[in-house]
This record gives sequence, structure tokens and C-alpha cells, in this order.
Amino acid sequence: MGGTTGAVWGRAEQQDFRSRVRGTLLGVAVGDALGAPVDSLALDAIREAHGAEGLSDLAPAHGRRGAVTHLTQLTLFSVDGLIRAQVRRDTGAWHPPTDLHRAYRRWAATQRDWGPDLRRKDDGWLAHEEWLYVRRDAPRSLLLGLGDETMGTPEAPKNPDERGPEAAARSAPFGLLVGWEPQLVAQLAVECAAQTHGHPVGCLAAGAYAVIVHGLARGESLDAAVQR
Repeated sequence: MGGTTGAVWGRAEQQDFRSRVRGTLLGVAVGDALGAPVDSLALDAIREAHGAEGLSDLAPAHGRRGAVTHLTQLTLFSVDGLIRAQVRRDTGAWHPPTDLHRAYRRWAATQRDWGPDLRRKDDGWLAHEEWLYVRRDAPRSLLLGLGDETMGTPEAPKNPDERGPEAAARSAPFGLLVGWEPQLVAQLAVECAAQTHGHPVGCLAAGAYAVIVHGLARGESLDAAVQR
């Protein structure tokens, strides 16, 4: 979805963008894996467990070092939903939050089913990956928010008091919409955050994170992206 507006990219621009996509997704996965062992710990408990400097390397979580977390899983399904939204745009149907909600519902199935149901052809290749079907202690806000077909919106959000970090943590892929204006990236991230996290803290954090990634993906410095 990189080239939705503006000049047509050449080979060098395409390769650069692909490297930024890979870097974004790898950075998300490594960051999630690094934080997983201390996800529920206060600062004092982190220092007690890992020393005064805190956690500085991968530590065991979910039975191993570097395990894929539910947040990384959700990020992958964010990408899945955005790709499907682009395909539907080309066919004339265009409502990205709906495509993202369907993608997140496919993720929710990985947390309750034993494995992929190959009879559901519409699930696509990602939901058919068996390694995703492992429970990673996803919080109730996610499981309840995605527990039925009703899609939360900013006007009628799911879990209106939920301000946790999970909506923001899955929102990096929105920043890869480099052909979009920043305010549209923020709007989409906020709309999709409301599907599980209705409190302004949860929604606006998702929008801010997406816009920061958006600036970096477009070549801005970290300071400039944060200031935007």
C-alpha cells in the first residue's frame, strides 16, 4: 500500500521501502519478545529480577527465549488486514476498519482453536499457519473486544474504559501507508484501536505510534516523526 498516491516508484525506491517494511516488522517482533518476560512487572520487580539496569537481553517467556507474543501475532494480522483492504479497494469496496476487524477476528480464532480450519478458504494463508495457534496470555480486553462480530468504533467503542497498550502495540503497520497523509494514518489507527480499547489513552496512543512509524518510513528523523 506504499504507492497509493504520488509519483511512481523506481526499483531503488521500492527496495528501500521493502527494507523499511522488513525492519519495522522485525523491530516489532524483537521488541515484543524482549518485553514479554517483564510485561506484568513493575519497575522495582524488573530490577529485582534482572538487575539495576533492568532487562537488557532476551529472557525466557512462554517457555523459551524469543517466543512470538500475542502482540507480534496481532501486528501480523494488521498487515494481513491492510493487504486485504488494498485488494478490496481495487475492486471498488473500501472500508479498511472492516477488513482490519475481520483480520483481528481471525487472530482471535488462533487463541481458542486447536489449529487452522482449512475448510475456511477465506481465512487466507496467515490464518492457516499452524505455529500461530498457541495461547500467549492475551488480555481479556482483546478476547472480549473481538469475541463477536460487532465491530467497535470511536463512537461506540468496545471496552470503553480500556487504556492498555495492546491497541498501540499492533498499530505499527498503519505507519507503512506512506502514500497516505499523516492525519489519515492516525484516523485509521484510532478507528481500529476502538475495536478493543475504547479509552482515549488507548486509542490516541495507537494513532500517535502509527504516525511516528509513518514519519520514519517516509525517511524523517526520529525527532521529526515524534514532533509531528
